[in-house]
Amino acid sequence: MAQTSHDASLDLTLDAAALTAQLVDFPSPSGDEKALADAIETALRRLPHLTVDRYGNNVVARTNLGRAERVILAGHIDTVPIADNVPSRLDEDGVLWGCGTCDMKSGVAVQLRIAQTVTEPNRDLTFVFYDNEEVAAHLNGLGHVAEAHPDWLAGDFAILLEPTDNQVEGGCQGTLRVLLKTKGTRAHSARAWMGSNAVHKAAPILAKLAAYEPRTPVVDGLRFHEGLNAVRVEGGVATNVIPDECTVVVNFRYAPDRTEDEAVAFVRDYFADCEIDEFVIDDHTGAARPGLDHPAAAAFMAAVGGEAKPKFGWTDVSRFSALGVPAVNYSPGNPLLAHKVDERVKASLIPEAEKRLSAWLTS
Repeated sequence: MAQTSHDASLDLTLDAAALTAQLVDFPSPSGDEKALADAIETALRRLPHLTVDRYGNNVVARTNLGRAERVILAGHIDTVPIADNVPSRLDEDGVLWGCGTCDMKSGVAVQLRIAQTVTEPNRDLTFVFYDNEEVAAHLNGLGHVAEAHPDWLAGDFAILLEPTDNQVEGGCQGTLRVLLKTKGTRAHSARAWMGSNAVHKAAPILAKLAAYEPRTPVVDGLRFHEGLNAVRVEGGVATNVIPDECTVVVNFRYAPDRTEDEAVAFVRDYFADCEIDEFVIDDHTGAARPGLDHPAAAAFMAAVGGEAKPKFGWTDVSRFSALGVPAVNYSPGNPLLAHKVDERVKASLIPEAEKRLSAWLTS
């Protein structure tokens, strides 16, 4: 793994693809983002048109030009654990390989290039670089900034530089994880009639899940696709013991026309005819509407072209939505390559994204 010193610097004059490679060569798995946050802060403080603030390993830079609108460009600087895929490598086909190339240092490079080159934007700009996105929600740096300094995130429209293959993806689905627990009575498996099998008791839950038919609602012109799935089943004591406990872990991915309370109510109602001893909400983050009806979103779509798609996964556009800021996802990375050992990005897509964003912000 490449080693990066805390006093290493970033060169924002590099083209976006070369800057992506430099960012990848700053190893920054979740929880170890300080060196990269230091470098980003140092680079941004050299730009006189920006005001720069820092909270933990989260860096926020803003223009203050008195424009009628403020747009936020946000991206996380952490990656999943490195899997012998740092330093970066550019192959003869123009593909840049390495941890974070797709998710989402190519997007962060675009942010930094816009910060460097767009000094007189037609809208005021806020650049947000935050840590710990790839881990538990309570560690998320954007959430910490929103709680401690919500004024830093004030804006009219936000673009999250999550991987979308340079296509706009609006909003995001919510994700609810519940634990459906059944109870039984232990007994020797040779005398099973002396006990009650908690795993067998969970069978109706699994049958309901197998019979689920997903809803595909259209929200603000985009068709979403919900999902209700068992993602883990836990139970059993020993191979000769009737189990007295079983837990079915269920993940509900729901469209942004549902509120968080409505999502929980749906899951409770769906399993109402199953014998469940405990219903535990293990994790829950809400959905975000696409926000494509905002004038800034319409102008952005016109500038980048193509047809907007729904974001089926959860992203931090949800946090912006909770702050009253409509948001979309857009960046060069291919979401199907995120987190893979062979993570990569087509290098030509990175300056292309920068060019489109720059044209929108200067036209």
